Amino acid sequence: MRWDEQRVENDLRLPGVGDGSVVRTFDVPEAMGINFHEVRARSALNRVPGGRYGFGWTINPFRGCTHACVFCLDGETPILMADGRTRPLEEIEVGDAIYGTALRGSQRHLEITTVKAHWASREAGYRVLLEDGTTLIASGDHRFLAEGGWKFVTDAAGGTHRPHLRLNDNLVGVGALGPLRKRTPPRTAAARLGVVAIEPLGMEIPMFDITTGTGDFIANGVVSHNCFARKSHTYLGLDAGRDFEREIVVKVNVPELVRAELGRPGWKQELVALGTNTDPYQWVESRYRMMPEILEALEAAGTPVSVLTKSPLVMRDVEIYERMSKVLPVSVNLSVPTLDEDAWRATEPHTPSPEARLNAVAELRRRGIDSGVLIAPLMPGINDDPDQVRPIVEAAHRAGASFLGGVALHLRDEVKEVFFAWLEAKRPDLIPRYEALYRDRAYMRPEQRKQATRAVRGWGRDRLGRPARENLPRPLPPGQDPPAQRPLF
Repeated sequence: MRWDEQRVENDLRLPGVGDGSVVRTFDVPEAMGINFHEVRARSALNRVPGGRYGFGWTINPFRGCTHACVFCLDGETPILMADGRTRPLEEIEVGDAIYGTALRGSQRHLEITTVKAHWASREAGYRVLLEDGTTLIASGDHRFLAEGGWKFVTDAAGGTHRPHLRLNDNLVGVGALGPLRKRTPPRTAAARLGVVAIEPLGMEIPMFDITTGTGDFIANGVVSHNCFARKSHTYLGLDAGRDFEREIVVKVNVPELVRAELGRPGWKQELVALGTNTDPYQWVESRYRMMPEILEALEAAGTPVSVLTKSPLVMRDVEIYERMSKVLPVSVNLSVPTLDEDAWRATEPHTPSPEARLNAVAELRRRGIDSGVLIAPLMPGINDDPDQVRPIVEAAHRAGASFLGGVALHLRDEVKEVFFAWLEAKRPDLIPRYEALYRDRAYMRPEQRKQATRAVRGWGRDRLGRPARENLPRPLPPGQDPPAQRPLF
């Protein structure tokens, strides 16, 4: 069991690995329907080898994601198998070979892939009717590939608007895809796949979804999106469905582990970074309050610390940081990728406002604490233009930021699939450029990274009076993890 790597004898008990786990629920809107599983981890300090990131150790108290999306279809939906036959979605099994798609150049081609996870849930159903008579039963959060890119079945979720299906939208079907080189499934003439109706069923029904190697699959003849990240939850004995977003693991003994591990004779007071995997100041930290104890343990051990967060909740602990900064290297940094409200709400709908983050930087600096702004990720042709970077740099200058940093986008594993799907929907004109930048690579070449971060470096010199730092020795933004520290979640 993967849990064994974090076990303390029999202290760690969750569904599938034993009885008696401690579960908390909080009666507040932010946590309705979520279980927080309190576990006792085996270790707290995680080694990051290689030295590439400027820090050798990290601490991550949480696992799981409360922001996960739900992509589900009716169990009878026929799925295109690798042998050209179809099978109902509810009968698909992990390990099955099915068809997905992959971008080659500007065209999407069929590609055989493997089912990595399969799960069920109950969701409110919608009927999507197409011109040729095809009927698709899906949740409102499911996405299909249309000629204009990936689109959800319905418009809004949680108060945020998103690209969604409209009448007369044309879905992309098997007939519009390029052939596979060796084996091709039975082909049909290009079907009429325009949307003619979208109707709520008025009830919740059992639904199913899968994770595949390509991030999609062929559902009743049309290209259907799936969730690429959920498989990781199955490594720990939890299912890849609702568990992923509703069963959050909280390592409640992290503070005591940190104290013990920092107290070992061999500890060399190396820099410890928080925020490399999950945000240490995500909402639930307001209830568990682990960070004050973690910081005090680092302080007692004379250990430098660097924190990266998107949340002004960091100001709750400002007096600790102020005290530590008088005797230790301490930096408390805020990630601010954009100041545009529409862009913020579209890309980070569950995070505190960029303005609140910049206000936190200003207060940290007022108290003499090293604090900077990280603009990340910087994406060529999307947000790396000097006119887009200028407002953030000027706001950082007004806040008195110690430094300004930029991190060029890197695309690893499934993240690359998701990002290219976004490009296909929003900026198809950039696909050739990104294919050249990231072909067989997760990171741009050094000269390309310099080009992507040029605006940050230039404005940093002009406005802050010191060179801005590219590839800062600071934690990477949440979700932008170094390869050696790739999390299970």
